[in-house]
Amino acid sequence: MTDAKKGTPKDTHYAKLRRAHRDRTAGSAPPRRQRPAAAATAPGDGLVRLYGLHTVAAALQNSRRRIHHMLVTRNALERLGIAELSALSFPAELVEPRDIDKVTGSDAVHQGVVIEAEPLAAKRLDALGDTRLVVVLDQVTDPHNVGAILRSAVAFGAGALITTARHSPAESGVLAKSASGALEHINHIEVRNLAAALDELHGAGFQTVGLDSEGPEELEHSFSGDRLALVLGAEGKGLRQKTRETVNVLARLDMPGAIRSLNVSNAAAIALYAARRALAAR
Repeated sequence: MTDAKKGTPKDTHYAKLRRAHRDRTAGSAPPRRQRPAAAATAPGDGLVRLYGLHTVAAALQNSRRRIHHMLVTRNALERLGIAELSALSFPAELVEPRDIDKVTGSDAVHQGVVIEAEPLAAKRLDALGDTRLVVVLDQVTDPHNVGAILRSAVAFGAGALITTARHSPAESGVLAKSASGALEHINHIEVRNLAAALDELHGAGFQTVGLDSEGPEELEHSFSGDRLALVLGAEGKGLRQKTRETVNVLARLDMPGAIRSLNVSNAAAIALYAARRALAAR
């Protein structure tokens, strides 16, 4: 009796023919084509493209925002609470989701709506008014992080986000989506020289607190005064040396665990919570 694992001579013959056929057809068959992801197109000159329900809803409610055009699906139009496109003060088109994919790129979570609008103008430091809490960013360049920081800043009642003119992300759809509407609810102040701006904050009665993982004081014990400016540096390099020398105090988040540092947006949220509690107690 022939061993079944070795196969009969006839089995072996047909097995060879089948393998030869597979080899020939595999070589001649065209490769399967993958559908390419939709590529984003550039917005009009000087405009930014903002997308997502929260982002667009906040932009629609902001009287300072100048919107030039909207693409929106029927479902998103209903969720935005807009009865008719004719009720809008700017051109708008009812489209399918794939039409929006073509302009934002298919990776953008647009939720069925995108607008093209003029970016909000940055303000000067003298526009601070009487706010008691501000956030200062020392060359934080990732738009996802800046957007998340904006969201926390608005949630905890900060009056302004201060950034440098260089080495800071411009307003964009990615930043605005990460901010989830917060971009429309807080003053963005842009300065050329951060050290000079910190000195100006000191003159306006702010205590400037630089967050540093090796800071000598615990953050919640470092606050003093009635106006606070939280200063955060970029991930990796942290605060620049000049910034470290200019702030009133360097403070750390007390983290007893094995990881001793956080993403800058997470650190900002914790620091804002602590600062708001400190101000409420005064």
